[in-house]
Amino acid sequence: MENEISVVDAKDRSRYEAVDSDGNLMGFVDYRLHPGVISFIHAETLPEFRGRGVAGRIATESLDDARALGLQVKPLCPFYIDFLAEHTEYADLVKGAAE
Repeated sequence: MENEISVVDAKDRSRYEAVDSDGNLMGFVDYRLHPGVISFIHAETLPEFRGRGVAGRIATESLDDARALGLQVKPLCPFYIDFLAEHTEYADLVKGAAE
């Protein structure tokens, strides 16, 4: 199924990965975990999967996980900076945001 995207936290590689129903890697975001904070460093969608909402799904899932784990978010990746600016429902997660 073309639009089937699963996002998993590949903790051993310190990144969230999106895979299709056949297990093909579609995209990822690298992160660093610090006490109470997760830094999103670099997001990438593989060229053949661009335009399918892959990066947005990775961002949503990773930010939802951060919230569930009680982590603050430090966006270092331009995609995450832009995503967070557009999706204000996650503004409370951003480290250093007004409280």
